[in-house]
Amino acid sequence: MTTTTNPAQLNSDIGGNKNFYTWNWQGKQYQVVYETIGKGNPILLLPAFSTVSSRTEMKGIAKILATNYQVTVLDWLGFGDSQCPPVDYNPQLFQQLLEDFIKSVFNSSIILIAAGHASGYALKFAQKHPDIVSQLILVAPTWQGPLRVMGLPETVRELVKNLVRSPRIGQGLYYLNTTPSFLRLMYKRHVYVDESKLTPEFIARKHQITAKDGGRYAPAAFVTGAIDSVADREQFLQLLDSTSMPVVISNK
Repeated sequence: MTTTTNPAQLNSDIGGNKNFYTWNWQGKQYQVVYETIGKGNPILLLPAFSTVSSRTEMKGIAKILATNYQVTVLDWLGFGDSQCPPVDYNPQLFQQLLEDFIKSVFNSSIILIAAGHASGYALKFAQKHPDIVSQLILVAPTWQGPLRVMGLPETVRELVKNLVRSPRIGQGLYYLNTTPSFLRLMYKRHVYVDESKLTPEFIARKHQITAKDGGRYAPAAFVTGAIDSVADREQFLQLLDSTSMPVVISNK
């Protein structure tokens, strides 16, 4: 059984009500943070997975939509402000989390907007529950983790994941890949065309996300492809074709 709690005096990062969702998974409870802003028909925003994944990445769109809708933004387990336990992060975990969260938090149909890697999970949920999702919007959908895109074989990716999860070597490797200078380099190469957006304050906020206790476990799974919701592009397209409702896809 899952429950939701609404603790008082929690700082808001988007401008709404910040809550904890208590999720039961394999006999243990974990705290997942989400935030709700605005009034109207409900929208759920799912941020993309990344080493610095956070609901704050959806702040701009959340504020715009909140003028007409009730917008909820989730921090995935292992990312953002949510708890970061050393569990086995895999597609089954995140698919079940999404299903349990939606059924516990919402009591009517929702508009579901998912970015990046979250798109596959949103598609599978919408396919299974067309009565719950009234509209589905995918923003820059992806389906493969970075090392998988690079063509590294599964044995190497599994080795990398286990190394990052290890107590000493893993923490050292994770530290080297999350220093402020490295984060800035990655944002400059792969995210922002306008380098002026990469202010010291912006990078400091992103670095703070990575510095959480246990923060390396979920990103290691993402980078190595362990949480890819589908195996390849063909599977993603089949999933897209089999979804009964119209799907809006945006690459911006």
